[in-house]
Amino acid sequence: MVTFLSGGTGTPKLLAGSDDVFPAAETTVVANTGDDIELGGSLVCPDLDTLIFLGGDELDRDLWWGIEGDTANTHAELQEIADRAGIDGGPRYLPDDQQTGGRRLARWRRFSAVAEFMHIGDRDRAVHLTRTGLLDEGASLTDVTATLTDAFDVPWRLLPMSDDPVATLIHTPETTMHFQEFWVGRDGEPTIESVEFRGAADAEPTEAVLDALSDPVVIGPSNPITSIGPMCALDRFRDRLDETTVVAVSPFVENTVFSGPADDLMRAEGYEASTAGVAEAYPFADAFVLDDADGTALDRPVVRTDTSMDTPDDADRVARAVASALEVAE
Repeated sequence: MVTFLSGGTGTPKLLAGSDDVFPAAETTVVANTGDDIELGGSLVCPDLDTLIFLGGDELDRDLWWGIEGDTANTHAELQEIADRAGIDGGPRYLPDDQQTGGRRLARWRRFSAVAEFMHIGDRDRAVHLTRTGLLDEGASLTDVTATLTDAFDVPWRLLPMSDDPVATLIHTPETTMHFQEFWVGRDGEPTIESVEFRGAADAEPTEAVLDALSDPVVIGPSNPITSIGPMCALDRFRDRLDETTVVAVSPFVENTVFSGPADDLMRAEGYEASTAGVAEAYPFADAFVLDDADGTALDRPVVRTDTSMDTPDDADRVARAVASALEVAE
């Protein structure tokens, strides 16, 4: 048995070709929920949904987001109405009193649907409506996720990191904004002063997650701050990582990041934007998988391979390096 920690696209790309090395029936995936937002009343869980659609063989693998071939008629009409009405189409974050009202699970991450700043496909939206409806009926996010994975025939066990709300907020010189506003709505352009995982002090990993963390843990080449950081902000989650075997794949080749804003986020949180910085951010990691071109010297065992993952065969190669690293780490 093995447990993957997933956020963004790094770990999903690894999972996409790892079945020969880590059979799905023996794999649990714990997903980041700090990126989740309530958009127009529906709870959108980007990292969970990427894994649901990947596992169901419906993911748009060009974008690594949404359902392949999905239409977006409702999304387009929301933008058209706003344009005709002369309404500002920027991310419309709701006032503080509306952040703490309504569904507790949506706390500090609530946006209006007006002009809808995040692209949501029509079939994709049906998933969010189903999720939100089941939550309103009293189900937990863990239970709802299990229902959706059954509906999409996802082969591995998928768990949200917590049933409690945690919101990843980006502090900038001008204001504080949710990560989705920073990355999707504003293209990652605002200067980052710091990152906050609001709600983490009161959130708990579920018992299912804690049980999964008793197995060896694999962290794919995900963003250490906003993909893995919300999980590590949960005290019991972090404590369990200290107690189990952990292998991490670096999202950097020395000081060059594969994709996304990990470099700026690492620097904002006081880490070097490099593989060495990732090792500092992951003191619980027992071994690392680095790219062949990454000569970083670490104080823990290292297995090297070509860590680029453009195809399932690439992912299989990296998965085999992860398996070797787990053997060394154990």
